[in-house]
Amino acid sequence: MDGKYNANDLSQIVEADKAHVWHHLTQHKRFEKTDPRIIVEGKGMRVWDQNGTEYLDAVSGGVWTVNVGYGRESIANAVRDQLVKLNYFSGAAGSIPGAQFSERLIAKMPGMSRVYYTNSGSEANEKAFKMVRQIAHKRYGGKKTKILYRDRDYHGGTIATMSAGGQDERGMQYGPFVPDFIRVPHCMEYRAHDQGLGDLSGAEYGEAAANAIEEVILREGPDTVGALCLEPVTAGGGVITPPEGYWPRVQEICRKYDVLLHIDEVVCGVGRTGTWFGYQHYGIQPDFVTMAKGVASGYAAIALCVTTEDVFNMFKDDVDDPLNYFRDISTFGGCTAGPVAALENMRIIEDEDLLENTNVMGARMMDNLNALMDQHKIIGDVRGKGLFLGAELVRDRTSKEPVSEAEIGAVVDACGAQGVIIGAMNRSVPARNNVLCFSPALISTADDIDQITEVVGKALTKVFG
Repeated sequence: MDGKYNANDLSQIVEADKAHVWHHLTQHKRFEKTDPRIIVEGKGMRVWDQNGTEYLDAVSGGVWTVNVGYGRESIANAVRDQLVKLNYFSGAAGSIPGAQFSERLIAKMPGMSRVYYTNSGSEANEKAFKMVRQIAHKRYGGKKTKILYRDRDYHGGTIATMSAGGQDERGMQYGPFVPDFIRVPHCMEYRAHDQGLGDLSGAEYGEAAANAIEEVILREGPDTVGALCLEPVTAGGGVITPPEGYWPRVQEICRKYDVLLHIDEVVCGVGRTGTWFGYQHYGIQPDFVTMAKGVASGYAAIALCVTTEDVFNMFKDDVDDPLNYFRDISTFGGCTAGPVAALENMRIIEDEDLLENTNVMGARMMDNLNALMDQHKIIGDVRGKGLFLGAELVRDRTSKEPVSEAEIGAVVDACGAQGVIIGAMNRSVPARNNVLCFSPALISTADDIDQITEVVGKALTKVFG
């Protein structure tokens, strides 16, 4: 194929895809009898496949990415203009859009000051892990190398980030993993009974869940623990919002034991939860913040590891030491398309007041999902923040026995058959992949939200009666 195709007959495209493309998160055996779905076009909240079928996208590109919606010509034009002027130069030098976006971004992150450009969320998290390890050797005689991560959290698909992965199914058959990554318990109040904390709720449970982190630090030895890496709201592990009292206690514990706090905002960042960053709901001050996905809404590949000036200064305090600086490079962190797309993406969010819209539409969707919960006993819990929500399906609200992943898949398929693409946990937590996930674009209207939840209700009726 020479790059040309007949827009009215995409059979050649489908055959090329079946013959050569290895899709993400997909068992390909079925494509011996059926065709893969090819997304051909997107506009606003909607996408069209190779058959001309229209879908309302309630997961922003399938993985919580297209925050400002499809078809933004202003972003495409800004990227085009920049690529003609300068497409790339190694991050050992600077660029105009790189400097401009870092300034705009830091203005929205009080207490943070330095931006390290990378090309994916996994890579951004690895940069933070490397910084923590190097600090351990520079400052603590190589002792504080352990990095704590939380059950059900996800930080990427590389071996190092999978070593910090709290979703056991994601890691199966990919070990052995990197040492000195230590798990702490989750903070999902709905399943507090799994932790022996079922008699607690609210702030009392939140503090107890945080105290479980302190117990791990004391067990491992505070002089061995360098950092704690957490999502502000757990994403693929079940859309878990932290309980009241959790984050203040986490911050207190980190400061008590000289543990750096790394917040993974790859999903929550840049408006998804109704603030610029998810951690900003909770009044905490991280040492590292990593982000990707919504930074440029998928119009260009970009990810960032943002640090405080205190962290940055640890890598320039001894110019006579040849190992003193951060000896790292991200090849595509030198691309200029990412920061220029991110600048325009940020402008759109500001000019169209999309943070406010996210809060208003998120509240509407939460109300709609709670109304569905009143109608369908299969819904055990509804939770979320902004336009980032989940509905956990259980066979019985008292026992909280999860429905099967196959049944969750059937609900997703039933929604797709009605023209709405929703998300769900899959191959993440053994026997606990029972949460429907929603993350429509920040441009969602009331009609969009109502259509999504109406279709979900019909799908629940079809699958569960």
